[in-house]
Amino acid sequence: MYSVLIVDDEEPVLESYEFMLKNFSGTAAADNPFTLAGKARSGYEALKVIYETEPDIVFMDINIPGINGLSVLEEVHKKYPRMICILSTAYERFDLAQRAIPLGVFAYLVKPVSKRTFFETLNKALDQLHSLPPTTSEYDNPKLRLMRRDIWIPMGEETWEQYRESLSLPSDWGITLLLEIETDPEKWCALAAEKLLYKYPCIYDVILNRGLFLISEDINPGVFRQKTVKMLETLLSPITWYYGLGGLYRGPELYNSCNEALTELSRRHPMGGGGGGVAASWDRERKQVTRLREKIGRIPPEEAKSLFSALWEPLFSADFNTAKLRMVSLFTLLLDDIYGVWSSAFSSAGEKTSGAVPFDPAEIMDLKDLGAWRRWAEVHFDKLLLKANSDRSGNYPLPLVKALAFIRENYIRGIQLKDVADAAGISAAHLSRLFGEHLQTTFVDHLTALRIAEAERLLRESSVSVKEAAYAVGYHDPNYFTKIFKKIRGRLPTDVKP
Repeated sequence: MYSVLIVDDEEPVLESYEFMLKNFSGTAAADNPFTLAGKARSGYEALKVIYETEPDIVFMDINIPGINGLSVLEEVHKKYPRMICILSTAYERFDLAQRAIPLGVFAYLVKPVSKRTFFETLNKALDQLHSLPPTTSEYDNPKLRLMRRDIWIPMGEETWEQYRESLSLPSDWGITLLLEIETDPEKWCALAAEKLLYKYPCIYDVILNRGLFLISEDINPGVFRQKTVKMLETLLSPITWYYGLGGLYRGPELYNSCNEALTELSRRHPMGGGGGGVAASWDRERKQVTRLREKIGRIPPEEAKSLFSALWEPLFSADFNTAKLRMVSLFTLLLDDIYGVWSSAFSSAGEKTSGAVPFDPAEIMDLKDLGAWRRWAEVHFDKLLLKANSDRSGNYPLPLVKALAFIRENYIRGIQLKDVADAAGISAAHLSRLFGEHLQTTFVDHLTALRIAEAERLLRESSVSVKEAAYAVGYHDPNYFTKIFKKIRGRLPTDVKP
């Protein structure tokens, strides 16, 4: 079966294409070889569904809300070169067709599209799909299979012996090194591997811009760290870099070494850059603060919370008092941005003279531990969000305000876009367009972010189980909830439990 995604902001077109797809009986096959992967009504929603379902065929309207259809194809063309893209539009323009050529667009249909034309196009697409060579997987390569999958999980003895033989690993023991480089990681990781190979048997791979190195030798981790860091400091002196080093383990337990290396790397102590590592770290933090200040009140609250969490979590893994001082500064800036009355709210002596602002950031300095910080931050950041979004909602169209309120009140139910649109008194296509234009997101993403944020709050603040948290926010399959939670938060829900 081949999957088909239909992208159009007009409900009648979506329904028409879906009906024809389900009733397809072409000359190339007796049975219908197609299944519907999904329907999308905006560019942002199309990107989300493409990344989630990886359809074989996409019928793409050009003039859709958010980013247009051609921009969507430009975004996904390199990642999914085998995907067949069929453009549909209400008008024929040479400039659009010309722009579509380098994107490998398969066909260009002018609406309204007749049943005959639709079926003929599907038949040609089916022939194209049948002619494609078989796909290959990165896991066909034993080195990639080890470095990208099996080294991160417990291995059986037989599996490990197969790797030793196929990769000519000289030792039953190994140690792992993770290297994160901010500039041209492929180049610098290759140079680092070349240097390591002068002294140690080593294989490496670059995953998500991080180099993972496996040194296959029974070696003292302390000695290896001393020599390797010195080598890296010399090699990478012009740039900013980070490293994490795991312990020495036998092959089947190498996942422990990987996890230890990842834990150390997560502390993100900057190295190199000609002594500019700390400056680079501060510059990155400054950009994060700027982004949060620009976005708060303009994006869904759950996204703002994610930005906030991404900012403070690395800080609090280091010196607690320094982190508190930085958070005092951040909350002071946010209060001034949102209320605009900081100078009049406090006297020169630092005492409150007005009830204009809801709290004093100096309270942060009295917090004793990370648990107290979490509780304080969740309560007080929510106060800022409420004010920022309240002010901003005055600039939203009334239907969008109604829609957001309806979602907030009903997110634990299985609500659909149409349910929300009915509550807002507009069409689903119109509401989808409002989400894209004013919130830069989709209904599905907004609803998912809201549910996951609420589930995370329940897990942190109460004794509910993961299953109970899933049910409480509208997920009836705890396994699916766990998958979505990890995708959004980057960790398992069990890791949130206090």
